[in-house]
Amino acid sequence: MGPALVPRAALWRAGMVSSMAAADTGGHAGTKESTMVTEQSSIRPRKPPVPFEQGLTRHWLGGAAVPTHIVNAVNLLFPAGERFFIRSVARYADRVDDPSLRAQMKAFFGQEGHHAKAHERFFDLLRGQGYEIDRFLRAYERVAYDGIERLCSPELRLAVTAALEHYTAIMAEDALQAGTLDLAHPTARALLLWHAAEEIEHKTVAFDVLKVVNPSYTLRLLGFAVATITLSMFWLAALLVLLAQERRRPAEPGDRLPFPRRRSVLKDVFLRGILEYVRRDFHPSQNDNTHLARAYLAGIGVA
Repeated sequence: MGPALVPRAALWRAGMVSSMAAADTGGHAGTKESTMVTEQSSIRPRKPPVPFEQGLTRHWLGGAAVPTHIVNAVNLLFPAGERFFIRSVARYADRVDDPSLRAQMKAFFGQEGHHAKAHERFFDLLRGQGYEIDRFLRAYERVAYDGIERLCSPELRLAVTAALEHYTAIMAEDALQAGTLDLAHPTARALLLWHAAEEIEHKTVAFDVLKVVNPSYTLRLLGFAVATITLSMFWLAALLVLLAQERRRPAEPGDRLPFPRRRSVLKDVFLRGILEYVRRDFHPSQNDNTHLARAYLAGIGVA
C-alpha cells in the first residue's frame, strides 16, 4: 500500500466499523431503503492458500513474456483497487437494513482486504525478479486515488466499484472455466484462482448496495464508463511499464508451452462486460458461475 493511501485506509476502517455497529444497534442515520438480495453461496474471508515460499518463475504463464505481463499488469492494480472498493461500499454501511446484505458486506470487506495483502506479497516476487514497479504504483495511486477518486461523488465511486466488480467477476469466471491458468506457475495459479473464486462469491455485493443507495440507470452507466476507461488505461500503462523492462534472452528448450486457445482481453473481458452491463435489467447473478467458485474452493479444502 502506497504512503498516500495510509490515512484513507485508517479512515474507512474506523468509519466502516462504527457505521455498521451503529446500524446494528438501531442508531441509523439517513434514509433507509431495502433491497432484494440475490441468493449467493456463503461468503467468508479466507487466508490465501498460496505457496509464496515456492517463488515464481520470470515468465510464469507458459514461459511467454507477453501473456505473463498482461496478467502481471492487472495484478499491479489490485491492492489499491481493492481498498478503494472497500471505502466506496463501507461509506454506505448505515444505509443498508437487509441483514443478508449486511452480512455479505462484512464478508466482502474481509475478502478484499485479504486479496490486497496477498497481491502485495506477489509484488515482492516481481521485485525479486528485478522489475521496477514502485514508480508505476506511486503514479497509479496518485492519479487514481489522490486525483480521480476525490473528483468523484461518493455515489459515483460506488457505481464505479459495482462496474469494476463486474469486470473482475468476468475475469474470475474465465480463470476458473477457460483454462487460462493451466500453464501457470503453482504460486501464481494458486493466488489467482483463490482470488477468482472469492470474486465470484461476492460479485453481487457492491451492485446490491448501489441499488439501495441510488438505483438510477444513468448513474450505473456513468460509473461503468469511468470504470471502463480507467481500468483499460491503467492496465495498458502497467503492461507497457513491464514490457519495457523485459530483457531479451534466448529461448530455452521447453521454455514456451503451447496455449490451448488464445484469449482476447478486449473481446473476452471488455466487450462481454459492456454488452452485459448496459442492459437495463442486468444483475450480476444472471451470470451462472457460482458453481465454479464452490467447486474450486471445495477442491482445495477451503469451501
